[in-house]
Amino acid sequence: MTQRYDAVVIGGGHNGLVSAAYLARAGLRTLVLEQRHVLGGAAVTEEIVPGFRFSVASYVVSLLRPEIIRELQLPRHGLDILPLDGTFTPLGPGEGPTAGGPTAGARAAGGPTAGGGDYLWRVNDHGRTMRELRRWSATDAEAYEEYGQLMVEMARFIKPILSIVPPDLTGYDPRELLPLAGLARAFQQLPQRQQAVFVQLMTMSAADFLEQWFETDPLKATMSASGIIGTYLGVRSPGTAYVLLHHYMGEIDGAFRAWGIPKGGTGGVSLAIASAARSFGAEIRTEAPVARIITRAGRAVGVALESGEEIYADTVLSSVDVRRTFLGLIEPGTLDPGFEEEVRRFKFRGSSGKVNLAVDRLPDFTCLPGEGEHLRGAISFSPSLDYMERAYDDAKYGRFSRRPYIDMIIPTLVDPSMAPPGKHVISCFVQYAPYRLDPSLGTWDDQREAFGDTVIDTIAERAPNIREIIVGRQVLTPLDMERTIGLSEGNIFQGELTLEQLFFNRPLPGHARFRTPIRDLWLCGSSTHPGGGIMGANGRIAALEVLRSRGRKVA
Repeated sequence: MTQRYDAVVIGGGHNGLVSAAYLARAGLRTLVLEQRHVLGGAAVTEEIVPGFRFSVASYVVSLLRPEIIRELQLPRHGLDILPLDGTFTPLGPGEGPTAGGPTAGARAAGGPTAGGGDYLWRVNDHGRTMRELRRWSATDAEAYEEYGQLMVEMARFIKPILSIVPPDLTGYDPRELLPLAGLARAFQQLPQRQQAVFVQLMTMSAADFLEQWFETDPLKATMSASGIIGTYLGVRSPGTAYVLLHHYMGEIDGAFRAWGIPKGGTGGVSLAIASAARSFGAEIRTEAPVARIITRAGRAVGVALESGEEIYADTVLSSVDVRRTFLGLIEPGTLDPGFEEEVRRFKFRGSSGKVNLAVDRLPDFTCLPGEGEHLRGAISFSPSLDYMERAYDDAKYGRFSRRPYIDMIIPTLVDPSMAPPGKHVISCFVQYAPYRLDPSLGTWDDQREAFGDTVIDTIAERAPNIREIIVGRQVLTPLDMERTIGLSEGNIFQGELTLEQLFFNRPLPGHARFRTPIRDLWLCGSSTHPGGGIMGANGRIAALEVLRSRGRKVA
């Protein structure tokens, strides 16, 4: 018997699940179809090494919208986000200010071990962070407070954009400009200083923006790292200052710029959303890959699975990226060739990889030996701006970075359930790993283990015991993320977060309102506004727009 639903959602990543939850909550008979055996897309937890559970791709949470947590009552469904305590930047011998330099005197009374290098350690305790910064630079400590407050103000100004539908500037309806009018009024009400900073954030590189504030190189480098995540750009590339702000908009329990680890890994977020969706009546199927979106007379009427099964629905939502949706799931010849060409121009350019480690004890950093609080937050391999830019230089020519930027997390220090007693998992986000390798290197299948070895070698420069403690590892290249998770070119945000691909241009000018040229086909993934990260805003806004289009009351 033919199955029929009010709405079918393609993809069981967190955005697709959010859309399904809101649609089901409004009374629509909703079905989610996930190609893999496990829900979550990039926000998934899997046991790769026996006894060790990894947040395979996405690994930390900050951007998940508070209204989603509240409206879907996610804590009731098991969501528990454990805060990370600060960022530790280990340095090797000779890294950081040279003896006699501008901050050497302030640093002389600090805590680096003899011959082991220095470190920069910012924690959630404001007083301790100020003391640490003064150890490097009294000027930076003073600027840090002003900078932090200003960025919070900028985040508060821009944050409402995360919940609105972008206007269509290609149309002629003046009502489309109303959201921009409100933003313009809010901008006019900002103090002149904040207006100037906003313009800088929209136009400058992360490095240039931060160099206006700080002199300590490891501080600038570590902070600039947030500006390159999800982009094929370097810290000195214009436009990366906005990406810095994008990551500053995260919050946990009302605290801006707070980052946390979901209990049970990032799959815990997806499972909580799925549980909420099911509680509202949504049906969720795994191992149900969609082969094609069925269209008739310019309208989406359902989907055909790879198994041959056909499922019909009044509305189809796709949480997979814009390329896979329009060029992979739509019958050729259905869309206007000009529109298809625009889709092909949408930039993905995946630039990051992931190395997950199972270890039988903790890494031991020469700059701060032994176990301690410094291992409980993010560990950032970002000693200088030049180091970060050189990592990008490699990627520009189709090579993975010889000394990459690494964001290391040891989640088992806050959630011991992820590994056997006394053992740990280590998550290493790595930049840069370009999707398109120089042909002389072969393919990513040829280079996967060499890439993993490079990451281990880089860690070993600061934590020499890393090789001897590893009992298992998983190396994910951009090609692996494309094959396994379905992320085109391995881009973790389903498309770069560059300025020309944001707001009313995401994914395409004239098509940023979650609707598509095919009636009753909607986009709800990270290719849409407001972009990527474990945010859920895309799925929520898309679902609310579907409900409005059907005349349903939106709570």
